[in-house]
Amino acid sequence: MKTLTRYLISEVVLTSLFVLAALIGLFLFFDLIAELHDLGKGTYTFGKMLLYVGLLAPRHAYEFMPIAALIGGMMALSLLNQHSEYTVMRVGGLSVARVIGILAMAGLLFASITLAIGEYLAPFSERAATQLRLSAKGQVVAQDYRSGFWLKDDRNFVNVREVLPDQTLRHVNIYLFDKERHLTSYGYAERGIWQADDSAWALSTVTLTRFDQAGVHVEQRPNQMWRSVLTPRTLADMLVAPEQMSMVSLVDYIKHLEHNQQQTGRYEIALWTKLVYPFICVAMLIIALPFAQTQRRAGGVGVKLFVGIMLGLSFYFVNQLIAHMGLLYDWSPLISAISPSLALLALALGLLYLQERR
Repeated sequence: MKTLTRYLISEVVLTSLFVLAALIGLFLFFDLIAELHDLGKGTYTFGKMLLYVGLLAPRHAYEFMPIAALIGGMMALSLLNQHSEYTVMRVGGLSVARVIGILAMAGLLFASITLAIGEYLAPFSERAATQLRLSAKGQVVAQDYRSGFWLKDDRNFVNVREVLPDQTLRHVNIYLFDKERHLTSYGYAERGIWQADDSAWALSTVTLTRFDQAGVHVEQRPNQMWRSVLTPRTLADMLVAPEQMSMVSLVDYIKHLEHNQQQTGRYEIALWTKLVYPFICVAMLIIALPFAQTQRRAGGVGVKLFVGIMLGLSFYFVNQLIAHMGLLYDWSPLISAISPSLALLALALGLLYLQERR
């Protein structure tokens, strides 16, 4: 039985990895086409464009691993069924429950790979790709608003108009409030450079304006050190969407938002999705089984491949839809993240139950 288990797992894994490679290659080609209109801007050469597109591969691997597991599982099991190998296994005493267990083992292997890519490789490569593209094109980062991005630091608000690719801050505005939420001072700096030894920003060309009962006082300073929750790591997290951040970064950022009494819904949904998403591979392989067990006259591998692609894409879009609806209607982050996977697993087990009853 151990030999049979290894054989089934190897067939499913190899076929799924082949499908994953094909999906990654296809979407990298689409990414390359999308980048062609920016070729030649600044120092964005063809070589840098290829490097940028290549750095997107881990993100695609993370996104398409469950779909690849579904399509690969369908193809592998369908081929075994067409060659009568699966029939011989069942006649030899291999139960459906045992097959589900074997597929679950393969799914857990894919889940481990997906978790490792999503937690370590994809966030790093995503940031590197963004930094490379911004640096080559001579662009700056402006988060969400025309005025740059805004950050709440305890009772204070920070506005940075521009962030250069080397994470140098430009046009920094710092608004300080007292406990009664009265503006006590306003600081402006033309430039801020991170000093790792001091864990602070070295601001240059600083204008400090204080407000008190005596009036308004303006002071000019050539340099000033500034400590804040804004760090290069925070900036790196701001360059990518919450769905592409690591779980460690998401936890840290959620704590920061909670400390500053800001909305955390989107980041909590992203965190729970990151926890649940790798294990979708298990459900995908289980739902491949009832389609692979159909008789040959019910359709060949091509039909099942089409069904697999449709199911995978449908699940991907439904998963995104539920996440956005959860954010819009303030659903529980855990429910928003886990409900599509539970529905998929229930569908797989229901189809298997109906097949066995017939």
